[in-house]
Amino acid sequence: MLKSIRKFENLHIACWLLKDTCWVLDMRVLGIIMIFPTLFLAFFITFKFRKIVSEFYHNLAVCFWIMANTIWMIGEFYYDDTLRPFAIIFFISGLLVLMIYYGFIYRKLSAFQDSREQES
Repeated sequence: MLKSIRKFENLHIACWLLKDTCWVLDMRVLGIIMIFPTLFLAFFITFKFRKIVSEFYHNLAVCFWIMANTIWMIGEFYYDDTLRPFAIIFFISGLLVLMIYYGFIYRKLSAFQDSREQES
């Protein structure tokens, strides 16, 4: 499964870099177009990893990051950078996802694995 998803991850990185390059070069139309494959691949990868807890949470955080990044880009392109506060909400959401994972889920998984190793 990991090998098949790896191809999508690599394509996702290429789309993301192209989108951000368009942003930096002020190529508005192509930048806006690149939002769709970038977000699609991010959500697709997250869905595919839904059964692997650590991968799911990290990829969900990436989805929030890309949404924040997209809102920020659109704000700079068309709204005099006034959308940045909305982008911050998505950046914080991504951080919260990781805080939940590392604060609760990872600790429980680690404790469970430690208890299984001690039983062996």
